[in-house]
Amino acid sequence: RREAFRAAHHVLLAHGRSVQVLRERVPGALIGVAFTNDIAIPASERPEDIEAARAWTFAVDDRPWHHFSWWCDPIFKGGYPAEAEALYGADMPTLGPDDMALIGQPLDFFGVNVYRDVYVQAGPDGRPQVLPFPVGGGQTMMHWHLTPEALRWAPRFVYERYGLPIYVTENGLASMDWVALDGAVHDPQRIDFIRRYLGQLQQAMQDGVDVRGYFYWSIMDNFEWAEGYRPRFGLVHVDYQTLARTLKDSAHFYRELIQQNGANL
Repeated sequence: RREAFRAAHHVLLAHGRSVQVLRERVPGALIGVAFTNDIAIPASERPEDIEAARAWTFAVDDRPWHHFSWWCDPIFKGGYPAEAEALYGADMPTLGPDDMALIGQPLDFFGVNVYRDVYVQAGPDGRPQVLPFPVGGGQTMMHWHLTPEALRWAPRFVYERYGLPIYVTENGLASMDWVALDGAVHDPQRIDFIRRYLGQLQQAMQDGVDVRGYFYWSIMDNFEWAEGYRPRFGLVHVDYQTLARTLKDSAHFYRELIQQNGANL
């Protein structure tokens, strides 16, 4: 674990130096950072459930890579979470005198990638309790549960803690799409996904979150890491034998959504 923490610390150092270089080479550029982390959705709007979900989202525990605070507190708050010292002890990375100043280069926005999430309620002692997903609930081809409320609470929690304008830099649905006999690719499930999730993002904006933009993942079907070409995330279908591209129904919907600035949600 010590070596993993040391490597993570050097990732943050590299981030800080990269920001410096970008500022030097591209004056006036908007520079931010994006993370893919697990998000807790409050089981209800009771204040205690909201606080429990917030605590889980920024927790310091035995899986720090999945929580925002390990990566983001050094960048935005000047140091690792205080709880980390007590939990990890001697495994914590050794800090140079200028490390945190380098890591904490000022940024212009915060990017959140939203895919996998959990529902959390406050237990009898107030501590977060993760709830099971309902049997038979909707899932993507990646076996990720549909949790549209994540696009309300992820931007809100991050904005409240770190205070930067928010971009949703990734959010999307993997499914099994194919070209139908009529030559089109019909993917109503993706259209439904986009409508549900963007409806919740609108709610985040109504909550006062400074949301600047949303990027659907992805424009076309892609090579998805260890899953290869099997799951299809794209708005554009790719025939991997001929490389032919076909706009899916969702691509036409998304184009109209952009033209109407969300009025067709």
